Amino acid sequence: MLHASLPKPTCINQTLITVLDQCKSMHELKQIFALITTLGLSQDDRFASARLLKLELGAAVHTHVLKTGFESDRFIQNSLIHGYAKCGDVISARRVFELMPERNVVSWSSLIDGYVKSGEYQEAMVVFENMRAAASGTKANEVTMVSVLCACAHLGALEQGRMMHQYVIDNGLPLTLNLRTSLVNMYAKCGAIPEALNVFHGVPKSRTNVSIWTTVIGGLAKHGLVKESLELFTEMQIVGITPDEITYLCLLTACAHGGLVKKAWDFFDCLGKHGMTPKSEHYACMVDVLARAGQVAEAYQFISQMPVEPTASMLGALLSGCMNHGKLNLAEIVGRKLIELEPDHGGRYVGLSNIYAAEERWDDVRTMRDAMLRRGVKNSPGFSFVEIFGNLHRFVANDKIHPDSEKIYVMLKFITSQIQHDTNYENLENCMYDMKDV
Repeated sequence: MLHASLPKPTCINQTLITVLDQCKSMHELKQIFALITTLGLSQDDRFASARLLKLELGAAVHTHVLKTGFESDRFIQNSLIHGYAKCGDVISARRVFELMPERNVVSWSSLIDGYVKSGEYQEAMVVFENMRAAASGTKANEVTMVSVLCACAHLGALEQGRMMHQYVIDNGLPLTLNLRTSLVNMYAKCGAIPEALNVFHGVPKSRTNVSIWTTVIGGLAKHGLVKESLELFTEMQIVGITPDEITYLCLLTACAHGGLVKKAWDFFDCLGKHGMTPKSEHYACMVDVLARAGQVAEAYQFISQMPVEPTASMLGALLSGCMNHGKLNLAEIVGRKLIELEPDHGGRYVGLSNIYAAEERWDDVRTMRDAMLRRGVKNSPGFSFVEIFGNLHRFVANDKIHPDSEKIYVMLKFITSQIQHDTNYENLENCMYDMKDV
């Protein structure tokens, strides 16, 4: 009855808050939480539980729980963790989690998923290991492992990913299609293409869906296996699986890596023919195809004529193409547009500065440095993860925190000296111009 009588989305928050204030029992409160969860399953963002929690409803729910003394109920606590995690507030989710006297697999899985969604992949793995070591002996389920495998994929942690695969087998978890897709994604992103294909081919073709096909096609494409990815797409069509927007995004990626401009246009046109509207990601991929192939003027014209606003990824792809093909005049135009689009992104100033450095326009290089200083913009150092014997190592530019940093820098200097000795670059220092002192 309550669900059926809800007003329009613009009033839904206040209505639910009013209903919460009238709750007199645990049963009624749980019904409200179940309703919020149901709303969260809607495809419309206006109804998403994360959006509701992000606004005043989240505070109202939590406050009411505390006022009524229901904070010790595990269902309520798990709902709060899930809600906070969904809206990216993992600090509040962790706070609720830590106060729980007893946790179950839902508690752990919600927190792990929250860290994954927030991009804190290492912390997600730490929480998973804590779950395994907990005295309660909580066992992971499919939801847990999908999140954990996603974390391994983003970290490039192949050995840990393999251990998670073994965990699934050892604990008798059903290898559902969703879990197999996560395994394919993890292996592909970690560069273990044979293992990704092995998992994929272990699924009967009659039980596959567009998600697992797209995952393996995308994995092959990103690793430059263009012919194989396109062959798999043909096989997918023979099986009778209809491609979706993400499939075409993966196919455009394959074309970019293979320099297949005409094929890319065919796939791009297929979107409209099959009733799909190209999104900004498709336009960005098409720009990348043209830019990599050296057709930077065509890429620039494509951006100028497309019906969507240019994004940083589109302009970034065009800028890379301009630099790689020596089109510095156009590169400068694109670099300036990137600064206009993201004036507080330090990398944009460095990118334009590198263009000036390539032309030995040192006054303009200094102008860029001054512009960064005036605006208070700093270039965030890049970092990467390397897995060695199952342990993850995080490397950041100019980092001295790593316990083996002294040995690392000795090796880095040796490699740099070898590059300088073996490579006949003129004005190498200018080519490697660094703005780290900004």
